[in-house]
Amino acid sequence: MAKITRKTAVRKSPVPKKKAKAKATKPARAAKTSAKTSAKTSLKAIRPKTVKPWTRAEIHEVFSRFRKANPEPKGELEHLNPFTLLVAVVLSAQATDAGVNKATRELFQVADTPQKMLDLGEERLRDYIKTIGLYRTKAKNVIALSAKLLTDFGGEVPRTRAEIESLPGAGRKTANVVLNMAFGEHTMAVDTHVFRVGNRTGLAPGKTPLEVELGLEKVIPAEFMLHAHHWLILHGRYTCLARKPRCEVCLINDLCRWPEKTGY
Repeated sequence: MAKITRKTAVRKSPVPKKKAKAKATKPARAAKTSAKTSAKTSLKAIRPKTVKPWTRAEIHEVFSRFRKANPEPKGELEHLNPFTLLVAVVLSAQATDAGVNKATRELFQVADTPQKMLDLGEERLRDYIKTIGLYRTKAKNVIALSAKLLTDFGGEVPRTRAEIESLPGAGRKTANVVLNMAFGEHTMAVDTHVFRVGNRTGLAPGKTPLEVELGLEKVIPAEFMLHAHHWLILHGRYTCLARKPRCEVCLINDLCRWPEKTGY
């Protein structure tokens, strides 16, 4: 009888533990599943299932319309020279152009070269840019990149993507903006607006900014590349809005592949 009692105890004791584990893990699994579903849904919200691929003629028409409406588009970050442009772009990460401009108008009056920025110093620089998000880290990066420009590049902003990306606080998007705006290179800087437009319209769907960048460079005719990223940024900022796109006034409504577009 003792053996039977022990076997019964062994059989019964794991049962409540298994049930307890199952109850404890179900919410966690449900949360993970919900997060994955949410992420996929969010991506699908701006990435249409393109039924009809864009033709070369249609893409040419899109950028012809952008050019006609705004022949010489300008970036909205205020700057005085390639160095101040570089600093402004570094400061614009996770911040608005308007917010950056408000801080840099006074800053660039006293520090418009790498040497002047070093002379200003990190502590005083923080006072100028404290209204910008992550200002402490950004101040540190701006001082460090100013020092590197002086020691490695003779105080001049370099003209290659790799060299610009080697500077503290500067990434691929920063390099593309500087190369395009300061030196007239045919680069495609992909920010949140360009990423959204590339996916939503079906022009260059991609899961990452790099995929969208390379996709746009592949399909946009060379004659439009100098201003292409400005047209797309402005289109995303003022027309193809994230939450409520203004399809009724969109220049390319009739060509856009977004299945939820309105006003056409």
